[in-house]
Amino acid sequence: MRATARVYWRLLAAGFRRQSAYRLAALGGLVANLTFGLLKVAILFATVRAAGGRLHGYDTASMSTYVWLSQGMLGSVNLSGRTDLALRVKDGQVAIDFLRPVDLQAATIATEAGRALFALLPRGLPSVLLGAVAVGLRMPASPVFYLLGAVSMVLGIVISAATVYLIAVAGFWLVETRGLQIVYMLASGFLGGLYVPIALFPHWLRILATATPFPSVMMYPIDVLSGLGGAGRAAGLVLAQLAWLAGLSVTGQLLTRAGRRKLEVQGG
Repeated sequence: MRATARVYWRLLAAGFRRQSAYRLAALGGLVANLTFGLLKVAILFATVRAAGGRLHGYDTASMSTYVWLSQGMLGSVNLSGRTDLALRVKDGQVAIDFLRPVDLQAATIATEAGRALFALLPRGLPSVLLGAVAVGLRMPASPVFYLLGAVSMVLGIVISAATVYLIAVAGFWLVETRGLQIVYMLASGFLGGLYVPIALFPHWLRILATATPFPSVMMYPIDVLSGLGGAGRAAGLVLAQLAWLAGLSVTGQLLTRAGRRKLEVQGG
């Protein structure tokens, strides 16, 4: 078991090192984060002030916290639906992955998580720090929220990778998965709380959003880190993330086994 854990740890480290090669891309992402963060601040602050200074539990300070934490996570969660595995499934190279003595789903998620964790350093943390200096944040005083927030953020990254994995393995049955990727990109950003907090949604739309894994990717880590709703709610959100991760993992395993039986490689 220790040897197996070491293999996946090395895959995570490999993903981290691979992403570290794109430093200029990370700098460009940071500039984009700051630009769109300031635009979101201007729009959402105006919305809160038009509502009388408080909107569904958000004032300007808590709204600023939401904006900069969401911008900080943007480079670490996969909201585009694209992954290298989808191409490998399409051209049949995934057959080589099946020959390796590692679980395909766990190996893919570990590598993607390593790449996502690196993005926090040159892009995520600077976005939050610069946003705090430029606009200001309201962060909780208790260390409990930071501990739960770190766990929730890692869970959000893993859930994101696990959800995109399902799109990739759908390629065993579909000729092309780019349509699914576009649907995922539209749904994950909107229902995940990238543009506005899901607390601002109409009641029916909020129920629809929470019935998907997308809030677990971004909105829940933001709420936990910002201390919105207290420690009890933060713990509940982390438990919800764990439940989604378990469900996605089981679904991924079932689809992988079914896809492996269906896979045909010409000449093999």
